[in-house]
Amino acid sequence: MTQKRAAVIGFPVKHSKSPLIHNYWMEKYKIDGLYETVEVSAENLQLAVQKMVSEGFCGFNVTVPHKVSVFNLLDEISDTAKKAGAVNTVVIRNDKTLFGDNTDGFGFVANVKESCPDFDFTGKTAVVLGSGGASRGICAALSKEGCKEIRLVCRSKEKGEALVRDVGGNFVIYEWINREKALTGADLLVNATTLGMDGFDGLDISLDSLNTAAAVADAVYVPLETKLLKQAREKGFKTADGLGMLLHQAAGAFKLWFGFYPDVTDELRRIVSK
Repeated sequence: MTQKRAAVIGFPVKHSKSPLIHNYWMEKYKIDGLYETVEVSAENLQLAVQKMVSEGFCGFNVTVPHKVSVFNLLDEISDTAKKAGAVNTVVIRNDKTLFGDNTDGFGFVANVKESCPDFDFTGKTAVVLGSGGASRGICAALSKEGCKEIRLVCRSKEKGEALVRDVGGNFVIYEWINREKALTGADLLVNATTLGMDGFDGLDISLDSLNTAAAVADAVYVPLETKLLKQAREKGFKTADGLGMLLHQAAGAFKLWFGFYPDVTDELRRIVSK
């Protein structure tokens, strides 16, 4: 039986944690396979994809800067990816056609459900900080999960309006300066910006006006406990970290390629967070 091959494509891509994650699962489930990184510049994207198809890859993950440009190379795109405006996972089917999906929002929801088992999205008010790629996937998932209202806090009103137009649902847009006002009575706060990541500015926000039973989630996973999550934990809020979201979105991709959902174990969390 031929070896199963998958990859992550991007530029740069050497920093990606995806090979650690997927190779761990392949070993755990005794799949004869290899997951690798493929550095691909924008002008070589089509060539790189054609090469993976001809070499019999079962699929690949897509990261910056190809998450939107890859749309043009796909035969079919999921509604989730269309709403998110980005593809992060491609399945190469047996007939060589390409199916694109986005598991970011799925990973976010699965992580919140695992980290905060009592939290129910239905009828809740969520606040999402940021209007970039991560935010799009998360907002599409929140809408699908039945949130009553999504308050989108963004620096660029144009990007925020474009997100609302693409995703659809009950949104209210807040300017960045009014971010604390957006938190009033909210049940969920999500940081979908790079603020708080190592090497970036911290996120300056007071959590005092959140609902007392609220949950706080951060898409940032370096450091593992951001200033936001530490602040939330100290105030008694339920928290969900960015590493869990990363692992669950990877698990969603793995299922698309191999047909089953792998375990997100404590051992895997330790390996990836080193």
